[in-house]
Amino acid sequence: MPTATKKDYSKSHSRKLLVVIDMQKDFVSGSLGTAEAQAVVDKVVAKVVGYKGSLAYTLDTHKADYLETSEGKHLPVPHCIKGEEGHQLVDQLKEPLKDAMVFEKPTFGSVELATYIAEDETITEVELVGVCTDICVVSNALLIKAMRPELPVLVDASCCAGTTPSNHEAALKTMHSCQIEVFS
Repeated sequence: MPTATKKDYSKSHSRKLLVVIDMQKDFVSGSLGTAEAQAVVDKVVAKVVGYKGSLAYTLDTHKADYLETSEGKHLPVPHCIKGEEGHQLVDQLKEPLKDAMVFEKPTFGSVELATYIAEDETITEVELVGVCTDICVVSNALLIKAMRPELPVLVDASCCAGTTPSNHEAALKTMHSCQIEVFS
């Protein structure tokens, strides 16, 4: 089950699920922030506010020993340390996502999120938005598709930002090749 569920979603009806990936301060304006991530914030907020379905989001979550982890050795930039400002959602999404399910994850893809989606057969479609397209968005999309291959998995490219524009495009192509519906 999700780390924290603020709404009780009944399994008696079909539903769509929008998952906002890692829209945290460190990825937008903090230690790993980019102009591209800043540019999609308003689009993600509009998508969340207008979405007709269930909402969830992920939080990249590290501990103080981040630099000693495998990821920290490959990306030696402390970020999304639980309890610090950079771990929090961007301010613009706090209110729109206040009742959403949250999945904290210690790595790129959330096995917990993918398992939740795989086990809940009332979910008829999953859409992903967020950052970074070429790391966490692609990882979560592929995990979900692997665990529930017949489920439509969509990615709104206009609501995603990669570590670079070229990495963003490459990730979109990879997801499209793996039968994930990419649109903008």
